[in-house]
Amino acid sequence: MLSIFDLFKIGIGPSSSHTIGPMLAGRGFALSLQQQDLLAATVRVQVELFGSLALTGEGHGTVGAVLAGLEGACPDTVEPAHVQTRCAELTAGADLRLLGQQAVTFDLVRDVLAHKGIFLPRHPNALTVSALDSQGMTLFSQTYYSIGGGFICTEEEFDSPRAAPHALPPYYYTTANELFCICQRENKSIAQIVLENEIFWRSEAEVISRLGTITETMRAAVERGCYSEGILPGGYGVRRRAPNLLRKLSGLQAMGRRDLSLWPMLYAFAVAEENACGGRVVTAPTMGAAGVVPAVLMYYSNFYPHATEQGQHDFLLTAGAIGLFYKRNASISGAEVGCQGEVGVACSMAAGAYCAVTGGNLKQVEVAAEIAMEHNLGLTCDPVGGLVQIPCIERNGVAAERAVSCAQLSLLEDGRQRLISLDKVIDVMYRTGLDLQSHYKETSLGGLAEAMGAACTPNR
Repeated sequence: MLSIFDLFKIGIGPSSSHTIGPMLAGRGFALSLQQQDLLAATVRVQVELFGSLALTGEGHGTVGAVLAGLEGACPDTVEPAHVQTRCAELTAGADLRLLGQQAVTFDLVRDVLAHKGIFLPRHPNALTVSALDSQGMTLFSQTYYSIGGGFICTEEEFDSPRAAPHALPPYYYTTANELFCICQRENKSIAQIVLENEIFWRSEAEVISRLGTITETMRAAVERGCYSEGILPGGYGVRRRAPNLLRKLSGLQAMGRRDLSLWPMLYAFAVAEENACGGRVVTAPTMGAAGVVPAVLMYYSNFYPHATEQGQHDFLLTAGAIGLFYKRNASISGAEVGCQGEVGVACSMAAGAYCAVTGGNLKQVEVAAEIAMEHNLGLTCDPVGGLVQIPCIERNGVAAERAVSCAQLSLLEDGRQRLISLDKVIDVMYRTGLDLQSHYKETSLGGLAEAMGAACTPNR
């Protein structure tokens, strides 16, 4: 089983599969060299990007992330500015320092190869890292797959079962229906069951502390995004919209307008714009969709009259459980199943969680999560220019508003008339994603990316 803390990862944007995953891969490769006593013999490291990592890696910060990982950086602690500054230094010819120790010569053109026409068979997000000696001979080489949400696998791990990351907890389940049956049998909520599993793996104090850290990281991303003006990087001149929206919504509220429906959209814009700038956000379930869950959580905290700290924790526990159903039984990788696996899953997580903390029963929570995904089926991943900006930021905002509406609709009904279960819609989402042409799965070769390609040239 996976923990919700495997899903909610703190890192830097703009993409968990293109930033966190490659950073972890780079760090893991350097640690492997150290463990094999190969650091001293290494004089050059070569990085090869394949598939989606090659096609959209420039706009997604992949090169800077993998180089930072090779130098020992961790996604949850590295400063975003350091990654950007260090990448510029390496591009200008600075030596690469493996784990901050072994200096090797680095040439960006020679040592980072983007194979834009090649997809490795196991997953669209792939990279191979190789260490070379003074004679140009390969000392060690490893292929990694970044499979969404910051999760990575090596070539070998696809061919042999991996050791379970956690011991079996008191309540073991693999599907939504199995969890719902446990909840009914034990007369407990989803959040209560998930919490009991989490405190089986670590102390209750640590669980509560981690939940608090995630909540505060999400809140900080919302606040930074709401007050940060300027133009997003990438050359398209996309202006940050959250600060202006905040001023306008605050003004309308001060004039007596009680329509609160656009606040989740504003909050999601704020986080998605932070992510697009390479800021610190939380995968929920990915960084491309990192605005939805924080937006609805902040909407609950700021506007629900009975919001509590316990409610915030229950929100994350419920959202995490729903997200892990998609991770385990389908995919949360935009390069594998399109944006339905990122923004669609985030919408489903947020809808179910908001329903749960505003009084929804078990069936209503399931229905909210199911409706949210049902109306994201087939959503493509077609970022313009390979940047996590157009249409990604607005998609986060629309999904956040939709999540609240799905939850509210579910609360008005008993759910007994629903014909499609959450497990069924998860299966349909996965099969739909596999049917999508590769042009629509984080390659920037189709859809909006293709339509705007000729008409919108970045000013680099």
